[in-house]
Amino acid sequence: MELSLQQLVLESPDIKAFLTELAVLASKRLSSPGNRIHSGVTVLRQKRPQAVAASDAAAQALDELQNRFGQGPCLTALRQGSTLLVPDLAAEDRWGPYVRTAEQHGVSSILAVPLDLAGDAEAVLNLYSGRSNGFSGEDITTVESFVAQAASSLRLILRISQLKEARNDLTAAMQSRTVIDMAIGAIMAQNRCDRETAFGILTRASSTRNIKLREVAATVITSISGEQRITAHFDD
Repeated sequence: MELSLQQLVLESPDIKAFLTELAVLASKRLSSPGNRIHSGVTVLRQKRPQAVAASDAAAQALDELQNRFGQGPCLTALRQGSTLLVPDLAAEDRWGPYVRTAEQHGVSSILAVPLDLAGDAEAVLNLYSGRSNGFSGEDITTVESFVAQAASSLRLILRISQLKEARNDLTAAMQSRTVIDMAIGAIMAQNRCDRETAFGILTRASSTRNIKLREVAATVITSISGEQRITAHFDD
């Protein structure tokens, strides 16, 4: 199982792909003859739950169902940060009408295990069974161990994603600065003025046209050079 998670980290192109493969792996690991387990992952974004990955269409629909009701065992586990087992929905009186609706969708028991992402995000692995008492104590132990490993892998992916975003932001800022400097130089040459005056001309044009400074600068360079695409190159 640990090797499979390591492979997911290396092979998944993005976070959604990792979570989807995670859900598929959990479903395969827990399913048995006569007890197919549907698995989904819900994350909390801006305090709103979103079903972001699933082992199959049924799991996706079940996660979205719970999110529409705004309550259910998976959302409770997510908010409390602790494992929650519902062995028999027929005997459950929590979560209002959601429970009866879930039963109508063929669900009899649910296991929800949050992923500890150390403040980077909030997520929960949702497992659905069509049988009452569909999850044993051994299943719970297995899933909690599995989720702990998955959370560690996901934290790594989140860190890598954050570093890539920071690098892209820095590159964009450097490119923007370069284009603006080029435009200022062109204005200085054309108007035989100093840098401060040239920058003032550029900012006034940006304000008057209600266009970003970089876009105005790119227009200046394009009008002079004839190039339709302005790029700046930086060493990796």
